[in-house]
Amino acid sequence: MSPDTSPSPARPPHARPSTAPAQAGWLAPVPLFFVVLWSTGFIAAKYGLPYAPPLSFLILRCLGALLVLAPMVLVGGAPWPQGRILHVAVAGLLLQAGYLGGVWSAIKIGMPAGLSALIVGLQPILTAFAAPLVGERVSPRQWLGLLLGLGGVGLVVYAKISLNGLSPAAIGFCVLALLSITCGTLYQKRFCPQFDLRTGTLIQFAATALVLLPLAAVFEDFGPALANIHWTPQFVGALLWSILALSIGAIFLLFRLISRNDATRVTSLLYLTPPTTAVMAWLMFGEALSPLGLAGMAVAVMGVAFVVKK
Repeated sequence: MSPDTSPSPARPPHARPSTAPAQAGWLAPVPLFFVVLWSTGFIAAKYGLPYAPPLSFLILRCLGALLVLAPMVLVGGAPWPQGRILHVAVAGLLLQAGYLGGVWSAIKIGMPAGLSALIVGLQPILTAFAAPLVGERVSPRQWLGLLLGLGGVGLVVYAKISLNGLSPAAIGFCVLALLSITCGTLYQKRFCPQFDLRTGTLIQFAATALVLLPLAAVFEDFGPALANIHWTPQFVGALLWSILALSIGAIFLLFRLISRNDATRVTSLLYLTPPTTAVMAWLMFGEALSPLGLAGMAVAVMGVAFVVKK
């Protein structure tokens, strides 16, 4: 079955879209699937980054996604976003190259994962401040939910926050990631909220690979021989998961949510990523779940409920 990618019916330029699709979207399992898949990105990074530099890993992830998407586009006859290809590419660079490249580079050079999660966790707050730029209004209840969500994330990652190995470069990469995903979400919501998922995602991954390629060649000795990659079973598994579950599955769900819901509601879901990742780390790696962390999970869930509720 082809993705639900048909353009929305034309409406007056200043008309506000109906809230019915948004309400239906939050009742459907799409947000839950998105949170679970998106949270596995940190697990994939834990398995893959020891065996490849971050930008090189991301390039292989983009190329793998293109190999999957190209047949879908050709066989399915997917339409291209006429007049919006550049906008789609810019949004992809912010959401892919800027966000993932920033977070993974920061972790690679010593940024503690807990502190990284807390910094990037500011994204829903920044998105809410900028919501008027895309014609959205954040209610007092939603502001309360955003603050609760950030507090919950802080409690979840508190035990993992450390300043060991911290450097100005690591902080800079993490802030770059924060600004990139915030701007990317708003940019896509403003300029290209509706496009065929197959062609739009292909454009974004192609643009990301082209931008990252010279950077990886200069800073990571990335080349055709892939000599800087250690092809262990762990790395191959992490790469395949990143391509199929994250680059195709999670990104498709994210774009579907962006097209049908307010940006503030969509980004608030990211508050659930650290708690979900903590549960995964407990199940897979035996990492402890503290009472404070469990309380943080409850607070984060309550905060997100305040934001997404109509």
